[in-house]
Amino acid sequence: MIMRLAVATALVTLGITTNASAQQPTMQQHSSTPADPAKHAMAEHAASPEQGPHGGTLTAAGDMKIETAVEPGGIRLYAFDSAGQPLDLRNARGVASLQLKGAAKRYRYDLYPEVRKDQSAESLAVSVDLSRITGQAGELTFQLVGLTGDRRRPTTFSTEFVGPLTEAQQTAAAIAKQKVCPVSGQPLGSMGDPIAVTQGDQTLYVCCAGCVQKAKANFATYLKKLEPQIVAAPATAADNEAIKLQKTCPVANQPLGSMGTPIKVTGLERDVYLCCQGCVNSLKSAPDKYLAKLPPLPVAKPTVVKATAADATYVAAQKLCPVMDESLDAMGGPYKTVVEGQVVYLCCPGCAKMLAADPDKYLAKLKEQGVTPPVAE
Repeated sequence: MIMRLAVATALVTLGITTNASAQQPTMQQHSSTPADPAKHAMAEHAASPEQGPHGGTLTAAGDMKIETAVEPGGIRLYAFDSAGQPLDLRNARGVASLQLKGAAKRYRYDLYPEVRKDQSAESLAVSVDLSRITGQAGELTFQLVGLTGDRRRPTTFSTEFVGPLTEAQQTAAAIAKQKVCPVSGQPLGSMGDPIAVTQGDQTLYVCCAGCVQKAKANFATYLKKLEPQIVAAPATAADNEAIKLQKTCPVANQPLGSMGTPIKVTGLERDVYLCCQGCVNSLKSAPDKYLAKLPPLPVAKPTVVKATAADATYVAAQKLCPVMDESLDAMGGPYKTVVEGQVVYLCCPGCAKMLAADPDKYLAKLKEQGVTPPVAE
């Protein structure tokens, strides 16, 4: 399964080169005065773009619509005329420029037609490994020629995106998000690899084979148990620091406070602040989309303690520090810390910070070595 992500549009410049310093897009300054409700409604509508037939996002470009699809293996563009019919792109070409949020560097890619046996081309594409930017927000800017009769007038636009997930990453993310087996109530992973149970287009995970039949027999009931209990209420003074950190409503892209007291939404993976009550339903309908737009939470300093005799079995099984590849007793250890609900042993306290910054990397490394960290109590 390939997860395709794509989004909305703006502008791009011509003549981007690999080492050129492309001009940064101008960011509209937020006003401290209350936002116009009409503009707010338009912003909310723009935040929910129309989806195309290939899973991407449709964007108006003159009398055409262009669909942008971002996949783990590359980028594809499709074009449609005013009647919604696909255009033949055999004579089109394009340039894409990718920039991650907060980074100065841009990556340039040439887009070419994917020619079929009949010599027509439904799409422009470039093959590039985007799995390295999984979960990272950024902007793609495009310049396309050959979409209209006048090749001297390029079609230009830009799209925001979040790095796509591979199938394995999607599975890992779904398990991490679910956390608990709805049948037994045990943490997923506490009894080996979680098992997927699917009905229709919906999937849940159970902790062991013994829970599979129960989940199948009462799938809707157990799926209901996994639904987050989302609550929206006005923020209080205790939320001021979190509001300062988030700054902007992820739905309407308005400054928090511009529509009165921000709304605090709980029950998701993290608390979310919105500019007004009108944005709550949009967040509920597509929580993953808007959670991805939030700034990262401050990383709490990990707690590191010396391993004890009770840890001897796990220390012997792990053997090496996943960060330094050193013996666990090489630097006065072994030490231990908890990451994503699992106990990991380290050679020194200094490795805990690197582990906390990229837990997936080091947990995957342990898994490759055949090590299953114990579940934290």
